Amino acid sequence: MMPFSHQIRVTYGDTDQMGVVYHANYLNYFEISRTEMMRSQGLTYRALEAAGVLLQVVHCELDFHHPAHYDDLLEVRSVVSQLGKASLVISSEVRRGEERLVTGKVKLAAVSRQQGRIIPLPPQLTDAIRQFCAPTNSGG
Repeated sequence: MMPFSHQIRVTYGDTDQMGVVYHANYLNYFEISRTEMMRSQGLTYRALEAAGVLLQVVHCELDFHHPAHYDDLLEVRSVVSQLGKASLVISSEVRRGEERLVTGKVKLAAVSRQQGRIIPLPPQLTDAIRQFCAPTNSGG
């Protein structure tokens, strides 16, 4: 397994009146990371959507350890911790250097754009993310 790593610079608009990254923005950072994870393997959300597949968030968790601030350079590390027939869980952590700031996970289900029903994960997605799967949860 190889975690995917992506850097994000905190913008002023990401912070709240206390000068720290607003808690909900970490979900955006997780989304950027998983989007770039797929892109690094030649697959885009746009291509999935064109094929009639949407990835719908069905569950998310965040644990906050330390705050991030304006202009911090953050690293988001992500792994596919569970890969099911119609869903996947991506576990991520946000770091500033060696300091762990936030950990969390997002469960996504594949949904048919036309029917709005859960469908199996498409092969192009599972192929693109396979190298980022945790060893015990890499699927069939």
